[in-house]
Amino acid sequence: MFGKKIKNIIISTFVITFYSMTLSANAMGGLKVSKQTEVNASPATVWKMIGDFNHLDVWHPVVVGSDLSGTDNKSGALRKLTLGNGANIIEKLVAYSDSDMTYTYAITESPLPVSDYVSTISVSQSNDGKTVVNWSSSFNAKGAEDSKAIETISGIYDAGLGSLSKHFSN
Repeated sequence: MFGKKIKNIIISTFVITFYSMTLSANAMGGLKVSKQTEVNASPATVWKMIGDFNHLDVWHPVVVGSDLSGTDNKSGALRKLTLGNGANIIEKLVAYSDSDMTYTYAITESPLPVSDYVSTISVSQSNDGKTVVNWSSSFNAKGAEDSKAIETISGIYDAGLGSLSKHFSN
């Protein structure tokens, strides 16, 4: 009798632990996209262009407006992006480091086929004196196949990083 109770407790604990881990993984987003580009400018110059949370409209060709609520470059700030097609995306700044040239944000409202989206943009010096811009995220698909969600986010990153490359080309 005692052995059966222990076995049931162990099985129950395993099931609860497995279920909790699955929920945590889904909350963080099971899909991932990571893109990077190398540009011909110093990290400080590139960060000056892309490091302000409220300046995505300055360097991303699809974003035509960015309105900020809260304190710029402080966790909790919200930006409302207006896209060229009139759609809006609301994003929340999660973490920001000017000294490390990185920030992390989450989408809170969007017509994009994603949920639980969290992304980080970072700038670092490459080995040849140029700058590497990394843009990565994790998310879940929402109302679309995983491949469609990945394709959408990849296209957004490609457009933004391509714009940066062109801006800093000689």
